Amino acid sequence: MTTEPVRAGSAWLALREPADAAARSTGLVELLRPHLPTDGMVVHDLGCGTGSMARWLAPRLSGPQRWVLHDRDPELLEQAATDPPARAADGAAATLETRLDDITRLAPADLADASLITASALLDMFTGEELERFVTGCAGAGCPVLVTLSVVGKVEMAPAHPFDQRVLAAFSAHQRRRTPAGHLLGPQAAEAAAAAFQRRGFEVIQRPSRWRLDRQHSDLAAAWLDGWLDAACEQAPELAEAAIPYARNRLAEVAAGRLSVTVHHVDLLALPG
Repeated sequence: MTTEPVRAGSAWLALREPADAAARSTGLVELLRPHLPTDGMVVHDLGCGTGSMARWLAPRLSGPQRWVLHDRDPELLEQAATDPPARAADGAAATLETRLDDITRLAPADLADASLITASALLDMFTGEELERFVTGCAGAGCPVLVTLSVVGKVEMAPAHPFDQRVLAAFSAHQRRRTPAGHLLGPQAAEAAAAAFQRRGFEVIQRPSRWRLDRQHSDLAAAWLDGWLDAACEQAPELAEAAIPYARNRLAEVAAGRLSVTVHHVDLLALPG
């Protein structure tokens, strides 16, 4: 199978932003702070989408901040520019600029001024070659790297259903599908990134970051379930017939507030040696 890269729409990114914010590891931010300057920093956010990482992280760091947001989607960058981060934790200004580019092909000069490099929900969309270029570029900047919300191929639903694991297996295979650029890393991406940073002398610390979706997140749970099933059936068309009553049942449980979903991710902090 060959598939073009998936474009994340602004509506989906807006829907997931509160769940992302609740899931990210604040413990890694505590470990990160001593490695950052307090008299002014430059933060490069790679694959920024609508800028949710900046809105989450900027108020948790102290000192003046200049955020440089990189993405290949001009519409998402335009939206990010209209919704900048709040001030830093100590009241210092956090400014923002956007750059339209391919983050897998950044030149060393593009990140040379970075005090911190961040990314979110990104690694699983890389091929092995793209990940190596990403890590090489980040390592060349010689600064900390914080990457959040990388999927690990684990989903839990309560109540459980016999069809859950078949869908999960197909979805995970879809995340590792072949694209024109090569096979995606999918759930193996975070471990591959950790190993790549360690080979370059970085200390790597990982923490779990879980989406916990219940009756308070019914819109997100329904949208996630639709996308999860669509990807699984694209990968394994033989699931399509059974997926129809399964989807009907699961969406009814979401609407009634009877279904809880935990989607497991991992956050990664890489510190230069």
